[in-house]
Amino acid sequence: MISKEMANIKASKIIGIISDTHIPSRAKGIPKAVFDTFSAVDYIIHAGDLVELSVIDDLEQIAPVLAVTGNMDGPEISSVLPKINSLKIFDRKIGVVHDPNTLEGMNKMRELTVENGFDVLVYGHTHNANIKWEGKTLYINPGSPTNPSPLLNKPSVALLKITKEEIIPEIIQF
Repeated sequence: MISKEMANIKASKIIGIISDTHIPSRAKGIPKAVFDTFSAVDYIIHAGDLVELSVIDDLEQIAPVLAVTGNMDGPEISSVLPKINSLKIFDRKIGVVHDPNTLEGMNKMRELTVENGFDVLVYGHTHNANIKWEGKTLYINPGSPTNPSPLLNKPSVALLKITKEEIIPEIIQF
């Protein structure tokens, strides 16, 4: 029999989300604050523009990594990483893409989520951290830990806590 206390504990997974690291062109390595923030995550999603594959090796010291290629990633990366990827946690499908054509507004992002059945779309490219809910669909950009957009942004990553009942996004600035 399960005790009342155990019944009240919600099973959850925490995902660290990172994008646009641009290593080594914009930074020598992943900032220590990223490792501190991600120390208890179950998975890490990298939304592209790694620039060097060693970024995945570094992040995998913390947790398994799901990554996509970005527009600044050369053939070494684009030949091994897809442009779009996804994982499923508690029946929630989380998609990741580097550049969902945000300059065209939400239309392309909506198309991607509908076509692929995503509950969450993680994206990068803009270096601008953002959380946007549209109905039950979450669109999240973690910004960049090494090269944030110059307009009022600080280096950042995101955390996504997922339970069977809810998705809780959070932007972490350094």
